[in-house]
Amino acid sequence: INGKNSDVVCVMSPAGCSHVSGFKVDNWKQNLRLIYQCFVWSGSVETRKRKVTLNSMHQSPVPVLFFSHSAIDLLYGGIYCFVCQDYIYDKEMEQIAKEEQRKAWKLQEFSKTSGIGEKYSMWEPTKRELELLRHNPKRRKITANCTIGLRGLINLGNTCFMNCIVQALTHTPLLRDFFLSDRHKCEMQSNSCLVCEMSQLFQEFYSGHRSPHIPFRLLHLVWTHARHLAGYEQQDAHEFLIAALDVLHRHCKGDDNGKKANNPNHCSCIIDQIFTGGLQSDVTCQVCHGVSTTIDPFWDISLDLPGSSTPFWPLSPGSDGSVVNGDSHPSGATTLTDCLRRFTRPEHLGSSAKIKCSGCHSYQESTKQLTMKRLPIVACFHLKRFEHSAKLRRKITTYVSFPLELDMTPFMASSKESRMNGQYQQPVDSLNNDNKYSLFAVVNHQGTLESGHYTTFIRQHKDQWFKCDDAIITKASIKDVLDSEGYLLFYHKQFLEYE
Repeated sequence: INGKNSDVVCVMSPAGCSHVSGFKVDNWKQNLRLIYQCFVWSGSVETRKRKVTLNSMHQSPVPVLFFSHSAIDLLYGGIYCFVCQDYIYDKEMEQIAKEEQRKAWKLQEFSKTSGIGEKYSMWEPTKRELELLRHNPKRRKITANCTIGLRGLINLGNTCFMNCIVQALTHTPLLRDFFLSDRHKCEMQSNSCLVCEMSQLFQEFYSGHRSPHIPFRLLHLVWTHARHLAGYEQQDAHEFLIAALDVLHRHCKGDDNGKKANNPNHCSCIIDQIFTGGLQSDVTCQVCHGVSTTIDPFWDISLDLPGSSTPFWPLSPGSDGSVVNGDSHPSGATTLTDCLRRFTRPEHLGSSAKIKCSGCHSYQESTKQLTMKRLPIVACFHLKRFEHSAKLRRKITTYVSFPLELDMTPFMASSKESRMNGQYQQPVDSLNNDNKYSLFAVVNHQGTLESGHYTTFIRQHKDQWFKCDDAIITKASIKDVLDSEGYLLFYHKQFLEYE
């Protein structure tokens, strides 16, 4: 009792709400099930309509259903006790809520009328997992200064091109979660499967050991499955990345959960789930203005740089009167946004590259424009620093400023109408986070084409960066990262859609 105003303050005991027993009378279980069926989870069309009607009658942002001294939150199903002034946590009630939730989802899937975001499921450990937890009581706590996951790699003779990509892949969040949860189902001999070796590599990285790892088995498998990379000569890190993703994709046969059989043109392996996007190509006839559209999958986006033999579209930073992606750069420096603008600008194909127009039924000049139809979870940008031609072999050292956070909205196919001559008009709605990315790894190349060395900056926590130089791992500042030359830039989506 509060002595100042004699108000009674009830505190919920560790055992839970003492007022629940007043609700648990007669057919309380059946009544609670009916409430969840009709007003909370709403599996059928009729119950959803009823819920919408009930919600429209409420003035509060969270609609509730009142009964006795309690209320049920109609959005999430939580039960609130007004006497205790707290939510009720009761095992029997929670079990009923979960059962009715599962039933509602099954109804929605069956009717195929459920909207986006209605299939969220709560994770619960299986009996087998609970048994493993009981037998292995030791827990590893992850703190802000934790270095688990940081491990050097021994250079086996000009293999820095492989080491830098391994560092980027082992610090890709969703890939890490996949391998550390042991979700790969191998259909090959384990000693020839690159996915099995990557799974072992993740175990090594996150074991807590600090001594440098020797990736000799990984190198052997790469030589076996990507013979063009075999040998002790220096190789291109970008070429290795694409080869590694390709072999991993081919060796993930058992991880598709049957989805591939339903749609032979779509692979749902972990590599495609994370790295595959859709690139839209629109070819427009200059006579009838008919548009031919194709959509191709991609794992990375290769961007031309100023200083190459390919003419670069001149763009001064902020020349469109708006700041896109908050690029911080020295005056006159080329930005990643500039490179993406050039990549997605309309290109006149010219008279030497006429296409047969399906509308005109004859060969006509046309324009071609590339945009992003579907964005991957991890966007990898390849800055084309190595130029190979009949006359020229050189490295382009042009500095390109890249941001910590990147908004890909201006380069989406859906944003084409907002773009005039390559310039993007900033939308009014700036709260849309669907296409926003965060930088988590940067691969750099020092030296020349003939003699060079690869290193990687990786983000360990939100604002902690480390430089990986083969066996040596050192702490790095954000300035070190953003001032680096940049060869491969890895960005991760900030918000993921639930599927």
